Amino acid sequence: MEHAFFDEYSHSDSVIHRLEPRVKILAFLLCILFIAFATGYNLKIFVPYSITVISLILLSKVPVAFIFKRVVSLLPFILMVTIFLPFIQSVEGGEKVSWGALTLPVSYNGIRLFVSVVMKSCLSVMLTTLLMVSTDFASLLKALEKLRVPSLLIMIISFMYRYVFVLEDELMKMRQAKECRSVGGSQWFHLKAQANMLGVLFLRAYERAEKVYLAMCSRGFDGHARSIYDSKIKTRDMLFLVFLAVILTLIKLYG
Repeated sequence: MEHAFFDEYSHSDSVIHRLEPRVKILAFLLCILFIAFATGYNLKIFVPYSITVISLILLSKVPVAFIFKRVVSLLPFILMVTIFLPFIQSVEGGEKVSWGALTLPVSYNGIRLFVSVVMKSCLSVMLTTLLMVSTDFASLLKALEKLRVPSLLIMIISFMYRYVFVLEDELMKMRQAKECRSVGGSQWFHLKAQANMLGVLFLRAYERAEKVYLAMCSRGFDGHARSIYDSKIKTRDMLFLVFLAVILTLIKLYG
């Protein structure tokens, strides 16, 4: 079965790839914090932030289409959360929109806040995706451990990444078997079969989790994955972090 790995571009050679993982995490986290705390009604500030994020993507040599595809896949969930923002703000300086018998107040501040939240979410997803695809997953987890992230959270992320492909394999096999056995049929029939597949997949995931847990206990696993981490922070890493912090500060002052 073919899978799309999260870190499939992690072995490329670029300025972003050569950064030490801990510095890269701190730099991207700093960028996300600056974007998240940007003024909600000032939309002009997102222009330099967008230029900064796109510049980082171009420096990484990761295909821009790959990053945008991930953003588009999450955009419906972002819109579901933010779609009501234009209607819950004060109506002063706005208008009323009628849709049949329903009349809703729409404010300009609400529209600006809606665009602001969508921009913040999209830019944050782009930065998070770039961090994931430009860093080897094992190095990323070890860097998080060095940054004193709780070991339980790191272990959950590790198992999620390791076994999500196993579950995807199971789902693809079940789907292939269904396609071979259900030619034609009504829409209700296919919907019911897919619901049953999800139930079976949940049971198989539970059984596999029990087997993995027993296997790890029998091997003396104590909750810590031991590995060698020989990556060291260099001067160029610190210079990149300082340079990015200066750029973000200038954008904040401009805003």
